[in-house]
Amino acid sequence: MSTLRPGEWDTLAGHFQGATISEQADGTALICLPDVDLPSGWTATTTTVWFVVPVGYPAAQPDCFWVAADLKLESGVVPASSGAQQLPGNPQPALWFSWHLASWRPAVDSISTYARFILRRLADAR
Repeated sequence: MSTLRPGEWDTLAGHFQGATISEQADGTALICLPDVDLPSGWTATTTTVWFVVPVGYPAAQPDCFWVAADLKLESGVVPASSGAQQLPGNPQPALWFSWHLASWRPAVDSISTYARFILRRLADAR
């Protein structure tokens, strides 16, 4: 993807085996991270994670993410600030998380920064 910095995709893909990136018609890109390990407190031990690289990245930060549609907290409830929603540019249903970064530093932060944020949020969702 042309808006990623040199080596940025290789760094992310090196941490998430099977990661893919799909260019979308609107100029964004959908990143898929399969088989992401989940901490205890969820109804599954792994899930797929998706997030969008927005137009204007890295000046524009990624925002929100999706996981497998059937993922719930161990108690059986859907986490706060989440709900069923179709993936962007893909008919697959997913669980959308309206969770947002508190800060983004375009010169320093990357798609790997955002992936780490997602992992922290999933760890804190209990």
